[in-house]
Amino acid sequence: MKFTLSWLKEHLETDAEVDAVADAMTMAGLEVEEVHDPVASLAPFTVAKIVSAERHPNADRLQVCQVDTVDGRKEIVCGAPNARAGLTTMYAPIGAYVPGLGVTLVEKPVRGVVSHGMLCSASELELADDSDGILELSDDLAVGEPAAGVFGAEPVIDFEVTPNRPDWLGVAGIARDLAAAGLGVLKTPAIEPIPGRFPSPIGVRIEAPEMCPVFAGRTIRGVKNGPSPDWLQRRLTEIGLRPINRLVDITNLITYDRARPLHVYDVAKLVDTTIVVRAGQVAKDTGEHEHLIALDGKTYTVDPNMCVIADAAGERPIGLGGVMGGESTGCSEETVDVFLESAWFDPILIAQTGRTLTINSDAQYRFARGVDTASPVPGIELATKLILDLCGGEPSEVVVAGAAPALPSGFAFDPARVGSLTGLSLSDDRIAEILTALGFAVKTGSPWTVTPPSWRRDVEGPADLVEEVARIEGFGELPSTPLPDQGAPSRGVLNPRQARVRLARRALAAMGYAEAVTWSFTKQSTAALFGGGDERLVVENPIAADLDCMRPSALPNLIQAAARNAARGHADAALFEIGPIYLNDSPTGQRTVIAGLLAPKSARHWGGSAEDALFALKGDLIALLDQLGAPTASLQLTQGQNRDWWHPGRSARLQLGPKNVMVEFGALHPRVLKALDADAPMLAFEIVLDAVPEPRGKASKARGAANLANLMPLTRDFAFVVEDGKATGDLVRAVAGADKALIADVRVFDVYRGAGVPEGHKSVALEVVIQPVEATLTEAEIEALSAKVVAAASKTGGQLRS
Repeated sequence: MKFTLSWLKEHLETDAEVDAVADAMTMAGLEVEEVHDPVASLAPFTVAKIVSAERHPNADRLQVCQVDTVDGRKEIVCGAPNARAGLTTMYAPIGAYVPGLGVTLVEKPVRGVVSHGMLCSASELELADDSDGILELSDDLAVGEPAAGVFGAEPVIDFEVTPNRPDWLGVAGIARDLAAAGLGVLKTPAIEPIPGRFPSPIGVRIEAPEMCPVFAGRTIRGVKNGPSPDWLQRRLTEIGLRPINRLVDITNLITYDRARPLHVYDVAKLVDTTIVVRAGQVAKDTGEHEHLIALDGKTYTVDPNMCVIADAAGERPIGLGGVMGGESTGCSEETVDVFLESAWFDPILIAQTGRTLTINSDAQYRFARGVDTASPVPGIELATKLILDLCGGEPSEVVVAGAAPALPSGFAFDPARVGSLTGLSLSDDRIAEILTALGFAVKTGSPWTVTPPSWRRDVEGPADLVEEVARIEGFGELPSTPLPDQGAPSRGVLNPRQARVRLARRALAAMGYAEAVTWSFTKQSTAALFGGGDERLVVENPIAADLDCMRPSALPNLIQAAARNAARGHADAALFEIGPIYLNDSPTGQRTVIAGLLAPKSARHWGGSAEDALFALKGDLIALLDQLGAPTASLQLTQGQNRDWWHPGRSARLQLGPKNVMVEFGALHPRVLKALDADAPMLAFEIVLDAVPEPRGKASKARGAANLANLMPLTRDFAFVVEDGKATGDLVRAVAGADKALIADVRVFDVYRGAGVPEGHKSVALEVVIQPVEATLTEAEIEALSAKVVAAASKTGGQLRS
């Protein structure tokens, strides 16, 4: 919403300048976005007169002008076709910033002739969108007169209107609040009724009162349309509107002045003498929706949920109610008789129509927020006066169809609530003064009865009135009371899951993974690739077409993030995310997962390939589970049972029994990667944090006693022959459990297949680290421990290799 300072002062008697007005608006709750002061931008420009203009010696389209300026006579090179001797125009000196060009003038030769300034066009001064030449001003203007005075430039205030305050969409509403805040005295002129001289030949019939409860109109005959006077054109131009003609400009003026949208029909273009307000129609025989060519030249398809203004016994649409008029009945300079419309339309309906048709006209913007329900007839009277003043003519009687919605009801209000809710110490008289200045009807008593005005349907109870009083009195007047001293501030306490999430985040970051924060949604077809896509998890109003379903896994979003990185030249990615997934729509269907992803595409190296990335991923996964306190020694590694988005031969799961699957990890299936436009290979893991049992023992931040061995460890090597399909991890776990007190670690250092090993078998070499605790082990004790190791291995099918 934009308005000029002089426009505001037609409603508010005040000496405040633009900065004071902007500050008062901000303190009253009106969010000022920008104050544009053209006086400052036009300060360098002054009136000048061309004394002579001769053709440039080196360019046919340029002229060398001798110009009388505020700085004396200057030689200026000009390329405008209308530059001529005796022309009064606008001059910019060297060093001036020309806003329309975005440049600062410097003294430099133009085809060999130095130009000591510039002669400006309207577009270069941002006074018009385009120009055919330099400005042609009145010869009565004196050389050196400032541009701001010549063009009557004045500051423009642009502010954001909150949806609950449609009355701020008119300058009169802004003036009312500023007057209540003490910036001046409200002087909005009263609207005087204009008596009709004859019955209106155009009638109104409302067939859809739920869409348009009230419709007021009046015929004015014998008008003379044409360009608006300068003051009206300038007022509209200064706030960014394009003047069209007197009739249209008058309706635009009232729209911005009183927040009262209007529309004017050319009576000669109406087919019938009755205007019908109805819902959009669908042809019974063809099922085709009707169409309207609107004033913006576009054709819109109208559905039954939209309000239509029609003539020809309701058959021909001539406008979209509350949104935009039709081209067929628009006014032109040939218009003689007009019918003036001032109606009230349902805000929800108009808002939905605007969204459906992507129309955001000034009328739609205001009706969607709620126009004053008592304004249809006053709007007609105000527009009639302006039309008679600027266009002449003779008015008919006002026609009113339907009835306006009921006025807001009064409610009880205790003025003591102002103090109890805000701490402000205000007298009852001051509270009543503020509410009365804002238009509320106050009836004192015990308690008070306060009735909101017709333009304030956002006020529904006492708390709203308290907010109004505090806003106008000034939020700066609210008392500041320190909170009571509660001693040392309490520290935040994380629940076990939050603590594990933080621990996992730090651990993965330390391993070199970058955290990704993605949406909890994905595309339904993508969700189906990962076992989801249930219709119950589809979002009714998604933020984007490809984010329409709750994700069943965090992996698709990580895959797509890695693919985007690869498309931008960063193919070697290591990403992780900790967040929710959604298995169903029940309260227990949400899980928290820790997902990691590797895209192993490191650069080639002369030293050869590094360790298989799948084993590196597994190492990171086991290290992370150890950090989380998971019982990694008891985990079962199972292959061949992963779900179908995992590679069948390069994936596995970690579980504590078949009913508690904790992790799935491995390579992702090439089919899935291709569907997500990602290049294979990609490796990943997904930990279901809810399935990871919490470590036993009381959580404490205190560190336990250091358990450092004072005896040197020793190692023994064993080689066991096992079946080729036997998981080496099972063998390692069995050996480690042979004597948990003495065996500190078991490491695989060689796997051999070949001569000396039976076909279908493999030799697995283990290094067993033995850590004495109380005393150095004797040879007999070591031999006994070795026998335990061999016995434990044999239980898993491992035979000591001879």
